[in-house]
Amino acid sequence: MTADHDVTAETKMTVHQRDLGEVGEALGSWLGPVLNSSGPVSVVDVHPPSGGGMSSVTVFFTAEWDGQRRDFVARLAPDSSSFPVFPNYDLKRQFDVMAAVAAADVVPIPPLVGFEPTGELLGSPFIVMGAVSGRVPIDNPPYIFTGWLLEATLEQRRGLQDVTAEIVAAVHSVPVDSLPQQLIDEAGPDPLRSHFDRERGYYAWTYADDGVRIPILERAFAWLEERWPTDQGDPVLSWGDARPGNILFDGFTPAAVLDWEMATISPRGLDIAWFPMVHAFFQDIADMFDQPGMPEFAKPEEYAATYSAASGHEITDLHWYLVYAALRHGIVMARIRRRMIHFGEQTVPDDPDDYVMHRALLERLMA
Repeated sequence: MTADHDVTAETKMTVHQRDLGEVGEALGSWLGPVLNSSGPVSVVDVHPPSGGGMSSVTVFFTAEWDGQRRDFVARLAPDSSSFPVFPNYDLKRQFDVMAAVAAADVVPIPPLVGFEPTGELLGSPFIVMGAVSGRVPIDNPPYIFTGWLLEATLEQRRGLQDVTAEIVAAVHSVPVDSLPQQLIDEAGPDPLRSHFDRERGYYAWTYADDGVRIPILERAFAWLEERWPTDQGDPVLSWGDARPGNILFDGFTPAAVLDWEMATISPRGLDIAWFPMVHAFFQDIADMFDQPGMPEFAKPEEYAATYSAASGHEITDLHWYLVYAALRHGIVMARIRRRMIHFGEQTVPDDPDDYVMHRALLERLMA
């Protein structure tokens, strides 16, 4: 990122190119039998979220039927013209994980309405959930520049940090044998090694089209191999994208835990390092632009200590997992940079390492 980029404003990023009117009509036809409607279901106010991500396509809508009116959320895989961030979007996997977490009743999950597996209506499968009211610390523009979390007191921020750790501890308490067999099979006898190998494959996929390899990411893979954790502990359900930006808050109380597309079975450190690393990335942006940000927020050791108190499990090799989190985030950010180049929103950097916006953070962690 260059210093003339205005990060305090929302960054333009093309998310999808679906016709939302057509999406609404298809959802209305599908919802009829699901809702046991005696007549047509009318779908209105179809719109995307603000400040959201770029993986699955998320749309909000309102359905009206039999004198009832209710708000819903649908998640769809992006179409091929949208330059996907990930190579595949297994929505059945997400739905099954959410159903398992909902059955465990350890964290609030949006009400699951149904899953359309064939892709015949919209060209891809989709999930529909009941909408839950709440607010999130947004990513675009980053919450360190604006919004309710920035305006909160230090005590309120610390409370939010602690409750996030407690949510992760609750997710980790879901029995592994209750999870979809797909997760169990892909984890294999060594879940961390399986996850690491999938990340290597994902990285290779990101440069398959342009052939541009990113030295800092390849150094990070080597750094991690040389320092492989010796005590991984028992594997657990990993939420994957485990951070406050994927929690709906009613005030400062969690109302729903969202975004399970990165869920897997892994050591506990995978989730515990993610939130502190992502916040450090945002704080670096604040520092670059001489903004205060939240330097006291999401300190790795404090966050891990709260998790340990809630779960009864210590996190060993925390620094290793922080580097791994920065590497994983770097692969995603490099793909997003390519995506923005594809849509004419960014230019090709002279230095391949600049595909990774937080390259300085990754360098510091490896040092």
